[in-house]
Amino acid sequence: MLTLKVITENTQEVIDKLAKKHYDAKTVINEIMDTDKIRKSTQQALDANLSQVNNLSKSIGQWMKEGQKEAAETARNAVASLKETNKQLENDMKEAEKKLTALLCQVPNLPSDRVPEGKLAEDNVVEKTGGVIPVLHESALPHWELAKKYDLIDFELGVKIAGAGFPVYKQKGAQLQRALINFFLDNAREAGYIEIQPPYLVNVDSGHGTGQLPDKEEQMYHCTADDLYLIPTAEVPVTNIYRDMILDEKDLPLKNTAYSACFRREAGSYGKDVRGLNRLHQFDKVEIVRIDTPEHSYESLQEMVDYVQSLVEKLELPWRILRLCGGDMSFTSALTFDFEVFSAAQQRWLEVSSVSNFESYQANRLKCRYRDENKKIQLCHTLNGSALALPRIVAALLENNQTPEGIRIPQALVPYTRFDVIQHG
Repeated sequence: MLTLKVITENTQEVIDKLAKKHYDAKTVINEIMDTDKIRKSTQQALDANLSQVNNLSKSIGQWMKEGQKEAAETARNAVASLKETNKQLENDMKEAEKKLTALLCQVPNLPSDRVPEGKLAEDNVVEKTGGVIPVLHESALPHWELAKKYDLIDFELGVKIAGAGFPVYKQKGAQLQRALINFFLDNAREAGYIEIQPPYLVNVDSGHGTGQLPDKEEQMYHCTADDLYLIPTAEVPVTNIYRDMILDEKDLPLKNTAYSACFRREAGSYGKDVRGLNRLHQFDKVEIVRIDTPEHSYESLQEMVDYVQSLVEKLELPWRILRLCGGDMSFTSALTFDFEVFSAAQQRWLEVSSVSNFESYQANRLKCRYRDENKKIQLCHTLNGSALALPRIVAALLENNQTPEGIRIPQALVPYTRFDVIQHG
């Protein structure tokens, strides 16, 4: 969340910047300011009373020594009354702080100056493109039909076992999944990321720390008996490793990678846009996470974008990078680049990665800080990106590499799949 200092010292600038995200911040910011005034005045009253209690308590002993019992008794009664008042003031303080935190959590992150104006996905800026869009043969099929033809993925069986959006991968389809996970993890380690194997369930504090709660609560699977949430991305548990920590500047940036299954309740519409692997409730993804200093975080962001680009290039997929406009960004991001690959049979671009800098927004929630060279405690910057999400990568690989003789495997993946073509039988 934004710090109270940023909001109170730059109120109009905050309102103007959030307008780029199509968020009208005036009402909530006014409420934040009013609640902060109540908090401050309550704190002042409490401090004054505590000081008075302290002074009276000292006087009681002195009066007793001097034999002024009546004065001492009057002071005792005053202290007792003040202590009762202080209990109420402390409760008022807790309520004001609780309300203030809840209000601050309603305010999105400020967009970077590099975020373009716009409201819809069509307003995103194409930064860069690469690869060659293949020309398929006349009998080419979309990936859901290829999956059935070559017995790679059983969508109907997934419905039987769990429901729509939970496919069952089979034979070379399952091997391809495992190959991609290992390929992505090996590449991340070679790029300097430390591999983590995180839990798939997180508590409420972790969900709040990275901003999924309360903003995306309806999209998360909630295990109510234990008050735990299935993770929508490995970003959540991996970033929360650094919750309530003070790091040393010399150790930054910290670079982690993790494979996990991801679970999202988000409801999809019907039709080709959500058919097959295009939108799932459970899917596999390798995530990269960085903790960095404010001075270095945008350099880190570019390094992460370049790294994800290298992955799609190795997979020989046509790709493009989009710089997201204000209206298409996440609640917590300051700047996001989306990667899309072209699905030749569907004739459409599919999102396979988002790479974002959250600046200090998540770090403030997490209390993730570092000690700089002057021993001053500062908020870190957090960044993450998909490297990569598997379903749409698999969809594009199957569609783009299909031939009348079978489905070709990109050369970089062959050491992982141990086969170079998918054929019948």
